Amino acid sequence: MPPLSGQAAVDQLLEILDLEQRDDATFVGQSPQTGAQRVFGGQAAAQALVAAGRTVEPDRTVHSLHGYFVRTGDPTQPIEFQVETIRDGRSFSVRRSTAQQHGKTIFFMSASFQVHEEGLDHHAPAPTGVPGPEEVPSIADWITRYPSRAKSFAAAPRAVDLRYVGTPGWVPPGDRAPREQQRAWMRIDGKLPDDPLVHACALTYASDLALLDSVLNVHGEVWGPGGIIGASLDHALWFHRPFRADEWFLYDCESPSASGARGLATGRMFTRDGRHIASAVQEGLLRRVGG
Repeated sequence: MPPLSGQAAVDQLLEILDLEQRDDATFVGQSPQTGAQRVFGGQAAAQALVAAGRTVEPDRTVHSLHGYFVRTGDPTQPIEFQVETIRDGRSFSVRRSTAQQHGKTIFFMSASFQVHEEGLDHHAPAPTGVPGPEEVPSIADWITRYPSRAKSFAAAPRAVDLRYVGTPGWVPPGDRAPREQQRAWMRIDGKLPDDPLVHACALTYASDLALLDSVLNVHGEVWGPGGIIGASLDHALWFHRPFRADEWFLYDCESPSASGARGLATGRMFTRDGRHIASAVQEGLLRRVGG
């Protein structure tokens, strides 16, 4: 059976984000049953944000989150999220959301929410000369070209339409020239409801894709046999301006440093008309493996 894509995959993502609420501070989430060996980091972060966001007044939208991946999550088991109310002030609300399985923490996050306020407004310009999403290959195109290297992508639901400007990180060794940036167009591949929290959670989910590729890019390295294996260690995300995650945005990523088997990646997200909507920073564990 082919993997879910388009609106069917988006509907499945919405089901994953629709946590079961057990009480005022306890929520339970599920993972898609795709045969994956661990919970996707973007899923854990997005679900943690859903849990936190449901305890906040709807006139307060998330502006930042900071999370740590502590243990590998088991996709065959439910994930319980406990939300702690740190503060509710006149303008800001702060929550701590902890994901647990088998009585142990696998991920925890602090998230801050703010009422709308007017103030100074500026941002650095978006990159220029970048081909549009219609001009670069889709994930399906890359899977067709490298089927043996893309097994996990080929089997997983594709709620995110991800289109690399350049070469993905999972091609065979030697097929990827060193580059300073990793850029990719993204959008949720279907219609989302208008709820801003849903769009923030969907963007959080997508933000864990392609970001660490930028560390490998500097060296022309690849994921998998003959290259590097890795895992996200932490993740931070700032939301700057209103957006829709089901409309195209450019993820402009680069890596300022790598050492000690860890790599740091930063990413900026821009709409097609050049608005800077979000920024991400992530550190990952990166270890060389044999062919």
